Amino acid sequence: MPAEPPYRRIVEEIRGRIRTGELRPGERIPSVRQIARHWGVAAATAAKAMTALREDGLVEATVGSGTVVSARRKPPATPPRAVGAKQPLSRKHVLRAAMAIADVEGLDAVSMRRLAAELGAAPMSLYRHVANKDELVTQMADEAFGEAELPTEGPDGWRAKLELIARRQWELCRRHLWLPRAVSLTRPMLVPNMMAHTEWTLRALDGLGLPIAVRTREALTLHGLVITVALAMAAEVESEQETGVTLDGWRLAQRERTGQLLDSGRFPLLAAVPPETAADLNGLFEYGLACHLDGFAALVCA
Repeated sequence: MPAEPPYRRIVEEIRGRIRTGELRPGERIPSVRQIARHWGVAAATAAKAMTALREDGLVEATVGSGTVVSARRKPPATPPRAVGAKQPLSRKHVLRAAMAIADVEGLDAVSMRRLAAELGAAPMSLYRHVANKDELVTQMADEAFGEAELPTEGPDGWRAKLELIARRQWELCRRHLWLPRAVSLTRPMLVPNMMAHTEWTLRALDGLGLPIAVRTREALTLHGLVITVALAMAAEVESEQETGVTLDGWRLAQRERTGQLLDSGRFPLLAAVPPETAADLNGLFEYGLACHLDGFAALVCA
C-alpha cells in the first residue's frame, strides 16, 4: 500500500482533535506557518492540509480571528468541482473569489491552484481569464478600486476633493487589507479603475496654476500617505491572526519591559504618551491627512 500523503496525516490529526472536543467550535486552529513548523512539512503541504480541512467543512476562515473550527460542523455539500467544469466561469467571478480568499487569509494565500479549488474548476481553466498570479493580483486591485464611487465633480474646492478621494481609498484599504501590498508608486498598474483615481486627483487640482509634474507628485504623495498607514494596519491584523495575540495582549506581555524602560527616566516624553495613541491608526490617518493638506495649502498660496 502506498504511504499516506503527509497532508492527509495532518488533516486526520486535526480532525481527531475536533471530534474529541479538544478543539471546539470557534477556536483557532494552527495557521499554515504553525502547521508547517509543528509537523515539519513544507508550507505548500501545510496549505494543502488547510484547504482539505476547509473543503471538508471542518474549519472556516473569519476576519480578525484567522481559521477556526466551524460552528456548523456539518458534512459539506457535493463538492462544486464535480460539476464546476461544466459551468463557464466569468472573469469577475474569478476575481471576486480571489478577493474573498485574500480578504480573510491574506494575499499570500491566493494561488491559481487554491483559487481553482475554491471555484471547483480545473486550474488550467483560470488561465483563460488571467495569465498568471501577477496579473491576477493586478486585476484584483483594479476590481477593488472600482468599488469606490467617485463623483463627476465632487465637493467645491481642491482640499475637499483631496479629502474625499483619500478617505475613499482609506476605506478600500480597510475593507481589503491586502490592497496596499498590491499597488506600487514607482511601477503603477495600467488598469482603468486605478488610473481613474489618479485622473480624478489630477483634475481636482485644475485651476491652481500648478505644473503637471507638481500635481502628479501630489497625487502620488496623497496615495502614499494612505498606503503607509494601511500597511501598518494590515501588518497588525496579520500578526493577530498568525499569533492569536491581540494588540492588548501583546502590550500586556510587554508590560514589564515597557515599565522598566519608561520608568527609568530616560524617556520622559515617551512615558507621557497615552497607550492608545499609536494604536489609533484611523486617528493617525486623519492627522496625517490634515497636516499634509495644510502643507500643500501653503504651497498653493505661495
